[in-house]
Amino acid sequence: MSVHRTPLGRARGLGSAKDGVGRFLAERVTAAALVILVIWALASALVLARGGYAGAVMWLGSPVNAVLLALLAGAGFYHMQMGVAVIIEDYIHRHITRTVLLLANAFACWGGMALTILCVLKVALIRGGL
Repeated sequence: MSVHRTPLGRARGLGSAKDGVGRFLAERVTAAALVILVIWALASALVLARGGYAGAVMWLGSPVNAVLLALLAGAGFYHMQMGVAVIIEDYIHRHITRTVLLLANAFACWGGMALTILCVLKVALIRGGL
């Protein structure tokens, strides 16, 4: 016996995942922050290209530059983690594979963010800027 129901009828009563709006807003906020921070980073890279290693260390010793670079790393890795998670959720159908990949994605992104921020702070604090 075949069931003749519309897609809306099949979806009704299943409830929501309860995270769609929050994830949507987080993706848009991090994307907007990344636009501003990447423009700043490109302008800074053009200035740093003439200064060499010593100039870059001195530049990173500034608290403003160190904080903005840490924010760029944090927003970039968080945005990447959310984007890859959406791809995994959409295209990986086996539950155990999806769970393992989501965990690996989270560990890789959060670990990369922590390592990047640690390196930025190490250079900034050794320089004595913060």
